[in-house]
Amino acid sequence: MSRLNLTLACGDYDFLRPLINREIQPQGIDLNVLTMSSPERHGRMLRHQEFDVCELSLVGYLVARDRGCNYNAIPVFPHRRFRHQYMVKRTGCGIDKPADLNGKRVGLDTLQNSAGLWMRGILQDHYGVDLKTIEWCCQEEEDIPFEPAKWMKVRVVPQGKNVDQMLLDGELEGALYPETLPSIRSGNPKVALLFPDPKKAEIDYYKSGGFFPIMHTVVVKNEILEKHPWVGMGLVQAFQKAKEICYARNSDPRSFALVWVQDLIREQREIFGADPWPHNLEDNRKALEAVIRYEHEQGM
Repeated sequence: MSRLNLTLACGDYDFLRPLINREIQPQGIDLNVLTMSSPERHGRMLRHQEFDVCELSLVGYLVARDRGCNYNAIPVFPHRRFRHQYMVKRTGCGIDKPADLNGKRVGLDTLQNSAGLWMRGILQDHYGVDLKTIEWCCQEEEDIPFEPAKWMKVRVVPQGKNVDQMLLDGELEGALYPETLPSIRSGNPKVALLFPDPKKAEIDYYKSGGFFPIMHTVVVKNEILEKHPWVGMGLVQAFQKAKEICYARNSDPRSFALVWVQDLIREQREIFGADPWPHNLEDNRKALEAVIRYEHEQGM
């Protein structure tokens, strides 16, 4: 029986490398793996459906699904990230705690960006931020056009400007951005992290009923799932096997150029248990329900 040839677009992560390097293959499938940046991959899939299988923004997928997209997600979640360390404030504008963002101007990449949605939801649920009072300033065009909730005050970053520069120039008081802003990397005194000790804030949030936020899922074109129903489970098993190989390798401190790696691994296990990245529905149900609620509340 010939193997099914499929393209997979994904990021280059340690627990995907056994798939990327063809060390393992899903049963009955020959995967042609293409690694690329998240913005490129998500744009190409959401706008043009270019890949058979694709790591995709969870929020982007849910928006696309609501509009009748021709692909479905499998319970694989290859990218998660805590986001407290990406919440930024301009210094000297009266922001001492998260709730001080109320009534301020805050920059975003896009409304649909998974990182931004999680940050807004976390600030609302855990830190007393009233999203209705904030003016949101979006830098990039949405991958899927939509009308935000009527209560959201949204404007676009003017042409020739960006969120980081507007923050420095005093045109914004805060930013919730998916990557570390250049001004933070350079140590510019005009900006600071909203949470001075973001790791502690992230651990406290998680332990007080929060989640290890899911950024991305994996989708498969419907025509493939309809013609070959076994593909979904085969892919889930392959992603799980790749992750197990990664965990086994990462148990060896020689795998990392980090001095205190064993302490970090021990700390992670104490907080999250043996598997912080479960690929199933049951362990992720509450986090997925939170994302869906945030999207519904914000008009997506």
